[in-house]
Amino acid sequence: MKTKLSPIVAGTMNWGIWDKKLATSEMEHLMHICIENQITSFDHADIYGNYTTESEFGKAFAQSKIDRNKIQLISKCGIQHVNGRNNAIKHYEYSKDYIIWSVENSLKNLQTDYLDVLLLHRPSPLMVADEIAEAVSKLKKEGKIIDFGVSNFTASQTELIRQKTEINYNQIQFSATHHEAMLDGSFDYMQLHNIRPMSWNPLGTVFREDIEQTRRLKKLLAQLVDKYHLGSDTILLAWVLKHPANVIPVAGTVNIARIQALMKAVALDLDQLDWFAIWTESMGNKVP
Repeated sequence: MKTKLSPIVAGTMNWGIWDKKLATSEMEHLMHICIENQITSFDHADIYGNYTTESEFGKAFAQSKIDRNKIQLISKCGIQHVNGRNNAIKHYEYSKDYIIWSVENSLKNLQTDYLDVLLLHRPSPLMVADEIAEAVSKLKKEGKIIDFGVSNFTASQTELIRQKTEINYNQIQFSATHHEAMLDGSFDYMQLHNIRPMSWNPLGTVFREDIEQTRRLKKLLAQLVDKYHLGSDTILLAWVLKHPANVIPVAGTVNIARIQALMKAVALDLDQLDWFAIWTESMGNKVP
């Protein structure tokens, strides 16, 4: 089974103490704004906000009275942070018991009975595919998760787990400034095995760094804004969405105007030459 996620997913990493420090009422309002704009899927991880953001979101969700069947909740487990837990060093944990405990803890914090998608947050050299598969099987059988996937896994790491249990998603970094996934075989592998990519940081570093690459892109984007009468961020999302791997961007903005503009990227069919022009300016040279 593959859960139907919204074409763009709302990323919650910055909602809590790691960045915006939204109050419960502000989170509730933001959830309603997302849903009003056809963004019904919300991306979490247990570690966000040093293990606090899920519970803050859960309070807002309970207060919102939003129908659980109208939204999709994604979460990740496996990273053991020092901040928020009594860990001597940061490490990864993918034992059967831990995965099951972590999901049950996320369900309690999010105030829900199930996750639509569970992802393993990052690969561990010590992960045992059979043990992961046993945990996933039990969680699915009990109705605590609907779908399962990975995050930041290479094709070979994904295949290791896929040999034991179905994988439907892989959340990776992909944007106009970080486009390795379409060149290193990652997207080819996902298309072959019907795995949907999600893209974290889908706008890349265009608005975060002032380097030659981003200056080239901004110059081109200024021309494309005039052509399409849409914002640069919308055009960059449309670039991600045009790839045939059927990428789902995870957008972390809490700016209401930007949230309202996100779905315009879904409707924009970026001209093929403009798509290649963005890639060209990102690389700083002609395509191979």
